[in-house]
Amino acid sequence: MSYLVLARKWRPRNFTEMVGQEHVLRALINALDNDRLHHAYLFSGTRGVGKTSVARIFAKSLNCEKGVTSEPCGECSACVEIDEGRFVDLIEVDAASRTKVDDTRELLENVQYAPTRGRYKVYLIDEVHMLSSHSFNALLKTLEEPPPHVKFLLATTDPQKLPVTVLSRCLQFNLKRISLDRIVERLELIVKSEGVGADSTALRMLGRAAEGSMRDALSLLDQAISFGGGEVREAEAGKMLGSIDRHHVTHLLEALAMHDGAGLMECARVLAQDAPDFDKALIDLSSLLQKIAVHQVVPGAGLEDEDDDSVQRLAGMLTPEDVQLFYQIAITGRRDIDLAPDPKSGFEMTLLRMLAFKPDAGAPPSATSTPGRGGSKKPAAIGDSPDKTGSRRQRESAPSPSKKTQATSSELAGPTPANEESGETRQPGKTDSSSRDWASLIKSMRLKGVSRQVAVNCQMLGREGNVVSLQLDPASKALITDTLKANLQKSMSEYFKSDISLRIVLAEPAVETPAKQVARQEQERLQQARESLEQDPNIQALKSTFGAAILEDTIRPLDD
Repeated sequence: MSYLVLARKWRPRNFTEMVGQEHVLRALINALDNDRLHHAYLFSGTRGVGKTSVARIFAKSLNCEKGVTSEPCGECSACVEIDEGRFVDLIEVDAASRTKVDDTRELLENVQYAPTRGRYKVYLIDEVHMLSSHSFNALLKTLEEPPPHVKFLLATTDPQKLPVTVLSRCLQFNLKRISLDRIVERLELIVKSEGVGADSTALRMLGRAAEGSMRDALSLLDQAISFGGGEVREAEAGKMLGSIDRHHVTHLLEALAMHDGAGLMECARVLAQDAPDFDKALIDLSSLLQKIAVHQVVPGAGLEDEDDDSVQRLAGMLTPEDVQLFYQIAITGRRDIDLAPDPKSGFEMTLLRMLAFKPDAGAPPSATSTPGRGGSKKPAAIGDSPDKTGSRRQRESAPSPSKKTQATSSELAGPTPANEESGETRQPGKTDSSSRDWASLIKSMRLKGVSRQVAVNCQMLGREGNVVSLQLDPASKALITDTLKANLQKSMSEYFKSDISLRIVLAEPAVETPAKQVARQEQERLQQARESLEQDPNIQALKSTFGAAILEDTIRPLDD
């Protein structure tokens, strides 16, 4: 027996098997149960949401041998023949291929005759908006006053193209896009019934790509099963869909938040190595920004398991103004990408536009600041324009040494750069606090771009001989390549003046990484600035006298 595709095999046979569209099903079920049947129904909605399926089930309900019912038996000859598409009194017409007026007249010639086998003669006209104006005129009179044994079921994806004279003679039902959760729930049921191994993350990727269409979701599932050799796994599904690894998008936003132009371009270069769909990359970037914006207003709302950590982290690194700006530039960039010399350059220009229009984009980004700044209270300005203060948000403070990450002096002893403030040069081999601290080592090695991005998300486990062990946050694993690891080894070898072998372990660091510590210290500085303003006697006087209020989003901690 030939293979039956999932979209046909799992087509709903009755109203209870339908996914979604409860508002439509309720009206039809009540009409059938209470014998309040109209002569013409119009089902509209985007592709694959169940228009034709609902119409066929309705036709089955009208002609079931046990009587007009909202629960057709599915076993009588009428039900079976309708399911198999060979019921003589169900006349299905594809209006896209029969647009001429002569076709319509031929179709309506037999309307006056009684049904051959069923209770009703049902005309199911799909894509009815494709009929010509003359065809609509030929249909109109019959549609207005059909014989009692005739029912018209019309389906369309574009109801605006139907004449109002036709619309006014039909009961109209608009079928909605099916929610992602309902699609995923259905896919999980199908793969379980079919005995197909599948990842929930992969099924969610397919459901998201279907864009509310159950038929598209089932077609993608069929394709994914073939592509994955009988299984549906995240990696294979991503390759099939041309999806962008979500970690790439996360690192793009991290680089933007830290105003790291070199890191931003390096992230774009790494992403381009996979030959991605750059329009899809901007869609993914916009989607992540939308989740961040929602989380900033309603913490925890709309998060999914796979992106909880990244959304929460980025929501703390970006201001709501930045999120809105980046989102607007991303969706505008999708429109402009086809006008660019090539998609890659259009994508890069969109990222550079985000960097250029980011508040205080003209100020040189600071990679580090004096250790300990985060602990003292800072003055704050009310109403400072973003262009004067925006870049201060993500300036990285070197964290103080941590007992958990601190290695022995023999492990980390090595040369350190000149002290820029005093002009003093430290000698190789001497051990001090800066050489023992991982964040200070990153500063001393002058790492840039993706190398620095990976390093600040690591915890240093220690050094045994010439082997240095790092523990990397799994969220940054997408950036690890042989080239990047070689660059890190080279920088460490130059610093320690010996051939270093680098060992990277993927695990959640037990202590704060430099990146997380910087974000925390920045939040502490912002909180201290808010408290300083609240306690300021001048501010208190303005509040009591004029009823003034502090706009929280305008508060920025100032550098010394």
